[in-house]
Amino acid sequence: MSARDDLQRTLADIAARDGGLKSFVAVHDTAGAQRELDRALAHRGALQGLAVGVKDIFDTAALPSQYGSALFAGHQPRLDAAIVQAVRRAGGVVVGKTATTEFAFLNPAPTLNPNAAGRTPGGSSAGSAASVAAGLVPLGIGTQTGGSVIRPASYCGVVGFKPTFGALPTPGLKPFSWSLDTVGLFTQRVTDMARWASALSGRTWTSQGAKPVVGIAWSYPFGELTPSARLALETARDKLRAAGVTVKDVDLPAWVADVHKAHDAVQGWEAVRALRDEFEFHADQLSAVLRDYLRDAQEVDDRAYEQGQATAAAGRGKLQQLFDGIDVLLAPSAPDEPPAGYGSTGASTFNRAWTLLHVPCVSVPGAKGVNGFPMGVQVVAPVGEDALCLRAAALLQASFGH
Repeated sequence: MSARDDLQRTLADIAARDGGLKSFVAVHDTAGAQRELDRALAHRGALQGLAVGVKDIFDTAALPSQYGSALFAGHQPRLDAAIVQAVRRAGGVVVGKTATTEFAFLNPAPTLNPNAAGRTPGGSSAGSAASVAAGLVPLGIGTQTGGSVIRPASYCGVVGFKPTFGALPTPGLKPFSWSLDTVGLFTQRVTDMARWASALSGRTWTSQGAKPVVGIAWSYPFGELTPSARLALETARDKLRAAGVTVKDVDLPAWVADVHKAHDAVQGWEAVRALRDEFEFHADQLSAVLRDYLRDAQEVDDRAYEQGQATAAAGRGKLQQLFDGIDVLLAPSAPDEPPAGYGSTGASTFNRAWTLLHVPCVSVPGAKGVNGFPMGVQVVAPVGEDALCLRAAALLQASFGH
């Protein structure tokens, strides 16, 4: 089947199935998609002709960019975001924009969960995770400021990759918290993730090596393990050991709790400034949850912000302590199975510290919670060790037989 046939099949599939899923908010018509394909075929990259969904928090010159907000209804940027340009340079075809929560915060998107009926797909990258989970596109682009890649990947049962901070470009992303906002990706398989992420980043994240030594933390200063989270970690431990991997129990150092807490101050201070105009001049067009958050976050003063950033910097300086004796750490991707209903996107309890530390993380599907719904297992590696993180994640996915 030719690339043009593949593209037509993808568009037809989205038209036929996404009405009930609501993972896309804008899709190219046939002519627009063909233009995208022509541009893609002019490049000979690893994504040659691959259909890609891009979270509607990124600017796109050929499709509206509304950031999940009524305030920006019909907004049409003149330039593409840097990650969109990277997709095209690698030969990928942007077929549409995927649903996001309002400004990538908490107000839920309309997207449903294809692998957990009646339960949230998570946020804020709900559309990208769900579209990949449903098989509408093989690659989705998202962002994470708290847990917006790892958590929806867990809830939807797909691979979610949050690289080292800054490894994928952010220009053209509508910012919420500029020292936290991280471009991330969704796929079905880690092996595909490694190849495609390498192409988008210009780095080599497909290296081979010895089996990593894996640590698992069973106690967390910022949240107790639920039965489903414990079951997922136990499943991962047993599968890895059966595959000949050394797995050790580890204790998290106390300073990880300080980093977790500092995330709130850093995000709040930056969000107030990133959305200053929207809050000051268009508050009536914001959701109540965002209005209340921005109002309360104004109480975060410069000193608290500076202390938060200092705590984060100190934590990054102690990462060797965190990974002493192990290569990667396993932790829950989410506190529990996807919550029932669509009024909440879940909690980023097990993501915020890693996001502020700027370390790479991969949510690996294959485990289940006590009720049989998806539970991702999060692989965490030191800053800059994205290849190691992906290699360990691929080993874990293979051990799951997923």
